Amino acid sequence: MARQNVAEQFTDILVRAGVRRMYGVVGDSLNPVVDAIRRTGGIEWIQVRHEETAAFAAGAEAQITGRLAACAGSCGPGNLHLINGLYDAHRSMAPVLALASHIPSGEIGLGYFQETHPDQLFRECSHYSELISNPAQMPRLLQSAVQHAIGRGGVSVVALPGDIAAQPAPEKAVQHALVTARPTVRPGDGEIEKLVRLIDEADRVTLFCGSGTAGAHAEVMEFAGRVKAPVGHALRGKEWIQYDNPYDVGMSGLLGYGAAYEATHECDLLVLLGTDFPYNAFLPDDVKIVQVDIRPEHLGRRSQLDLAVWGDVRETLRALNTRVRPKEDRRFLDRMLKKHADALEGVVKAYTRKVEKHTPIHPEYVASVLDELADEDAVFTVDTGMCNVWAARYLSPNGKRRIIGSFSHGSMANALPQAIGAQFTDRSRQVVSMSGDGGFSMLMGDFLTLVQYDLPVKVILFDNSSLGMVELEMLVSGLPSYGTTNRNPDFAAIARAAGAYGVRVEKPKQLTAALRDALRHKGPALVDVVTDPNALSIPPKISAEMVTGFALSASKIVLDGGVGRMIQMARSNLRNVPRP
Repeated sequence: MARQNVAEQFTDILVRAGVRRMYGVVGDSLNPVVDAIRRTGGIEWIQVRHEETAAFAAGAEAQITGRLAACAGSCGPGNLHLINGLYDAHRSMAPVLALASHIPSGEIGLGYFQETHPDQLFRECSHYSELISNPAQMPRLLQSAVQHAIGRGGVSVVALPGDIAAQPAPEKAVQHALVTARPTVRPGDGEIEKLVRLIDEADRVTLFCGSGTAGAHAEVMEFAGRVKAPVGHALRGKEWIQYDNPYDVGMSGLLGYGAAYEATHECDLLVLLGTDFPYNAFLPDDVKIVQVDIRPEHLGRRSQLDLAVWGDVRETLRALNTRVRPKEDRRFLDRMLKKHADALEGVVKAYTRKVEKHTPIHPEYVASVLDELADEDAVFTVDTGMCNVWAARYLSPNGKRRIIGSFSHGSMANALPQAIGAQFTDRSRQVVSMSGDGGFSMLMGDFLTLVQYDLPVKVILFDNSSLGMVELEMLVSGLPSYGTTNRNPDFAAIARAAGAYGVRVEKPKQLTAALRDALRHKGPALVDVVTDPNALSIPPKISAEMVTGFALSASKIVLDGGVGRMIQMARSNLRNVPRP
C-alpha cells in the first residue's frame, strides 16, 4: 500500500475526530488537502463563495451538532478571510478546526507572494494556533489542535504549507485515541455547601440564565420552584430556558423586555447560571451575587461576586436541589410575575394597533407571523442588529427549535452563512435565515451556495433600506443619522435570477401567504419584505447617559410594543399566582 502523504493523514485524523465536511474556497496551497478529501470517505468539501462564510458555517454546524466542524482557507488572503467567522465561533464556544494553508515552507519569512503569519494572526481568536513546518509534527500537532477545540470549546488553527502537505507522512507515527466529547464538571463539596448557605439565608432569590443552561432546563425549573425564584435570561439563554417556564420574567439587556431587570435588582441574592452577560450596566451592584460557570475565566469578570462556583450548571443544580431548604414564601416571585405580565400587556397594546394595515410593514408583524408558521423544530439563524430584537421578542422556543446568531461577537452578515452550516447537518429540517438587508447584502454572494447545493434554506429578508440598529445608536448619542441608508434592489428578483424561489412583499395582506408558500417550497427561497425603517428598539431601562440628546418625544418612533406569544405564557403563569 502506498505511503500516505501529510494531507491524507490530516484528513484521516479529521474523520476520526467526527468531522463530516470542510467548508472553504480552493486554492493552490490547499490543493493537496482538497484532493485528499476528494478521495476519502466520510468527509466532503463544501465550496462556498467567501471564506468568511466558511467559518460562520462551520461554527453553526458545531453549535447544532456539538461535534467538531472544520473550515479552510488558502495562503495569505484566503485564510485571512476566515478570521471574522472564527472570532464568532470562538466566542460562541463552538469547536471548530480551521486549516490555514501557507506559502511554501522554504519561503516563510522572506516576503514571498501572499505571505502572512497565520500561526500568529489567529492567536486571539483561538485556543491553539500553530504551524506545521515539518512532516514529523504530524499527527501529534493536529491531534493536539483537535483536543484543544473540543476540550476547551472554541477554535483551533493549524497553518500548513502546501509543500509540506504534499510530502510523505512519517512512518510509524503515533496516533493516540482522540477525545471527542467534553466531561461534566461538578463543584467541590465546599463550594456547594457555601452556595447552599447563601441560598437558605436569602429571602428573595432571582436566577439569570445564559447558554450554559443548555441541557439543564429541568434542573433550573426544579430549583426555581424550590426557592420560589423568578427566572430571567440573556439572549443566548432564550432557547434553553424560556419555554415551559412558569417562573419566566423575560430578558434583560439592550434587547430586553418584561420584568427581568426588576427581578435582578430587587432580589437579595442573584444567581447567575451559565452566563457571561456582557452588559454590567444592567446588573445590580447592591445585592449578593453568585455565579456558576463551566469556564473559570468567566467568573467575576462582569460583577463583583460573593461566591464563584466553577462547575457545570446541571451538575451544580442537581447537587443543590437535594440540599437547599424549600422556601414557602412566594410573594417576591408573584410580584415579579405580575410586573412581567403588566409590562407585556402594555407593549402588546401598542403593537396591535392597525398592525395588519400598516405600510411599510411592521417588522415585528413579520416576525410574529413567521413564528406562527415555522416548524416546531425549525432552526433560526439571526442577523445582528434589529433582527436580534425581533428574534428576542417574537421567536418562541419550545425545546426543539434552535436560535443561532452572532450573539457574543456581534458581527453583521452572519445569518445566511450560519444557515448554510445548519442546513448541511440535516436537509430535511427547516432552516430559516432572519436577515437584515445590510447583513444579507454584505455576503450575498453565498446565496449562490444555496442554489449550487440545492439547500432548502429560507431567507426572510427584513428590508428597511437602512442600518436600523446603527440609527438607534446615533439617536441615543444625540447624533443625526448619517451613512445608514441603503439603496436596495429587488432582492427577490435577484433570487429568481440565481435560480431560487423569490417573492417581494410590500403589503401586510400579502405577508402570510408569501411566507407560507416560501416555507413550503422544496428548495432555497427568499422573501424580500419591505419593512418600516422607523421601527426601532429601546431597552426596558434607560440611563441618563443612554438618552443624551434623545428627546422623549422620539419614543413615538421607537418600538415599545410586541412580544409575540410570550404574553400568552405570562398570562398563564399569572393564573398560578394565589389570590388573597
